Amino acid sequence: MTDSHRRKLPIGIQTFSDIREGNYYYVDKTPHIERLVNQNKYYFLSRPRRFGKSLLLDTLRCLFEGRQALFEGLHIHDRWDWQQRYPVIRISFADGVMQSREALDERIREQLWVQREQLGITQHHKTDIPGEFSALIRAAHQHYGQRVVILIDEYDKPILDNILAPERARELREGLKNLYSVIKDADPHLHFVLLTGVSKFSKVSLFSGLNNLNDITLDAPFSTICGYTDEDIDTVFAPELPDLDREAIRQWYNGYRWGGGEVTSVYNPFDVLLLFQKREFAPYWFESATPTFLVELLKERGIYTPALTAWHSRPALLSRFDVDDISTDAMLFQTGYLTLKGIREEVPYRPLYRLGLPNQEVEISLNEALLPILGLSHVVFDELAIRLPRLLKTADLKGLETHFKALYAGLPHDWYRNNPIARYEGHYASVFYSHFAALGVSVTVEDASHHGKVDMSVDFGGHIYLFEFKVVEQLPEGAALAQIKHKGYADKHRASGKPIHLIGVEFSSIQRQIVAFEVESLPGED
Repeated sequence: MTDSHRRKLPIGIQTFSDIREGNYYYVDKTPHIERLVNQNKYYFLSRPRRFGKSLLLDTLRCLFEGRQALFEGLHIHDRWDWQQRYPVIRISFADGVMQSREALDERIREQLWVQREQLGITQHHKTDIPGEFSALIRAAHQHYGQRVVILIDEYDKPILDNILAPERARELREGLKNLYSVIKDADPHLHFVLLTGVSKFSKVSLFSGLNNLNDITLDAPFSTICGYTDEDIDTVFAPELPDLDREAIRQWYNGYRWGGGEVTSVYNPFDVLLLFQKREFAPYWFESATPTFLVELLKERGIYTPALTAWHSRPALLSRFDVDDISTDAMLFQTGYLTLKGIREEVPYRPLYRLGLPNQEVEISLNEALLPILGLSHVVFDELAIRLPRLLKTADLKGLETHFKALYAGLPHDWYRNNPIARYEGHYASVFYSHFAALGVSVTVEDASHHGKVDMSVDFGGHIYLFEFKVVEQLPEGAALAQIKHKGYADKHRASGKPIHLIGVEFSSIQRQIVAFEVESLPGED
């Protein structure tokens, strides 16, 4: 295609009419919307930040308001009754940071006033927030002769913005509960309700009896309701692809999955659009959407970073998110740093979820963000970024030994007193894995266990490196290299034809240092 087929990139645009009237690219999500509005009445959807939730809600608003011209050429256009128009109440907490109940209440009252004005509701009897919200719903139903549509965007943001201050977060949670509790008793006046956000707070703590709220976060039919698919990239955005490495786009930005089975993975829209504009790969989403509480909580909990590549969780844990009970699984999954890789049932009807990092952007950026809590400053990391790739490309094994010894010798002594990871095994493995992953080097964690061995392979610069770690009391035992050889770790890599380097690394728990770095190299095939 030529440049004449190119459209404008809708970076940061969340208004459906602007996109449809402004010659912007648009991925048609109305097949999902048709299914949504015809199946149920009350919905909840969780997706990470910058995944298109706000645009989805605005699309729904325009649909229910009957703005037919905007839907010309889209799936739903000929499948919708345009004679029916519904009053829409749309509330958003996306903007700003509220740090008190008073500020939240003021924001809510302001939004209710705006909605009254837009709906032409002139009567207003000032009372408490639930009373005003209830009155608005009833008045809109009476005024338009149609039941009301309620769309709430970033319903949880006031709580998440204060999650590291639990008392304040609880106060804001009660303020939001005060608003959302109205929805249940307003049922006779409501046609459709959708709440979206990042996290899934329990119905008990936030929705006060709204038990019929249908959570579609992991429902396979709605797995691609937000985000772009491979097909979208190759068709809608085809004019933007020339001169870009298509496989690199997939590795960097694809991989988010919500649902089991053969669910289609999606790309982060924010990443893809900025890539098409700037024409270079970078962690656009991570730099703009990472919540500050994430790294702080991972620091408090002594995250074992190799486990990020192969995390297992029960469904209940992915939903356990509240001010006083934030599951690490739920936090990483709901914020988009882990995604669903597979589901298995060892016990009938009791699924176990396998989670993992979605793509290269997240693996690189999250590990780099975690390096300081592992004891590696950004200054040290900058030096590693220059030195390590060169050592791997040239298979400078002596240089690698010097590199790793210097790396671990530089860890602050205070870390060993303060870090909650037991017996240091987890820390040694976390430092090793994260400093490789943060450089963008291909690292495969073959056994991510908190207890005992940690095997990792690195494929870079035409060489394959197989590492086995052991923690010993004080003196080297030679067991690490022996285990690599005994278990035949190299066998599955021989077909690559690349030189393979077996490296056994032993740490002394007493000296807090590498005491053995044994190497055996197997030549590659020409």
